[in-house]
Amino acid sequence: MHSPQVSRREFLVLSCVILFGTRISWLSHEGRGPHPTPRPGIDASKVLKEAEIEGGKEVKAAFDEVRQIPQIVDGIRCHCGCADRPGYYSLLTCYEGPHAMAQMCDLCQGHGRYAFRLHSAGKSLDEIRAAIDARYGS
Repeated sequence: MHSPQVSRREFLVLSCVILFGTRISWLSHEGRGPHPTPRPGIDASKVLKEAEIEGGKEVKAAFDEVRQIPQIVDGIRCHCGCADRPGYYSLLTCYEGPHAMAQMCDLCQGHGRYAFRLHSAGKSLDEIRAAIDARYGS
């Protein structure tokens, strides 16, 4: 009997759900919302500092990049399911506080690093949102 294969993306999201008890809105096709409006005056003051991050070099690099563009990341909705967690506002939320989801979630890290690369290439927030939706959306 052949067992169905799970994609890497599905495995990572399911792992996050098991660890954090979050729902996977993009699998159920519920709870998809628009990208949030970046909050005026938002900064990276709540993003974990390097010494606070539990993770290796790649995880720390994602946090470093997000720290440089909080006004961009605050206008992006994460696709991993964390948007259904209490207190969530934007992808920036995934990088804030002691329980920052991005420490353990490859999708949150991927969103942040991709946004940084696109912003560095001169893309607008709308272009970054569209590229993230195309790459990570269902």
